[in-house]
Amino acid sequence: MSVLYRIFIKGLLTLFPMMLTVYLLAWVVRTGESVFGDGLRALFPTLYFPGLGVALAITVIFLVGLLVNNYLAARTMAWIERTIERAPVIKAIYGPIRDVTRLFSEAGGRGMKHAVLVEFPGLGAASIGLVTREKFDDLRRVGAKVPEDSVAVFIPYSYAVGGFTLLVPRANVRELGLPPERALTLALTAWLKFEKPSAEKEASFKA
Repeated sequence: MSVLYRIFIKGLLTLFPMMLTVYLLAWVVRTGESVFGDGLRALFPTLYFPGLGVALAITVIFLVGLLVNNYLAARTMAWIERTIERAPVIKAIYGPIRDVTRLFSEAGGRGMKHAVLVEFPGLGAASIGLVTREKFDDLRRVGAKVPEDSVAVFIPYSYAVGGFTLLVPRANVRELGLPPERALTLALTAWLKFEKPSAEKEASFKA
């Protein structure tokens, strides 16, 4: 039974990432079809066909991406954001979601700046993190007592959505020299992300 059990677990672990990926893609397609397809079906019942909602969703996303590169459209989007931020309840939902999406965006260089290793000397341990902020003058002006020469580092959870942010002395932060996306992948997979070695490396290992 132990042999059969190991074979089953190996098959499950092989298929699980594929099944989860397919499930998430299917969820995205269903959501896009539900949000846009229902409206199209109601407005154009004779022209609608399955998949048109997803096509419209992709088109809208692409057009929004083009518009935000336009100066006037960007000003309009900024005005809409300011209006939303004045709404008492909506701003509590919209604000955090917008900040997270901007955090992972490289636009303007204000996203995840670089990957670092945060060292905890008292514990003899370290953790991978992403520097999110290095200057806190605006916070100090309103009375926040942010320690000098500190940086904000986001430390993601492994195999979970979320993480936490620490203000740590710059002396306890060491550059990893990895792209933020690669460092985030390592952290999320508990450093278990496997990369198949190239043919040259395999040859050197065998030698």
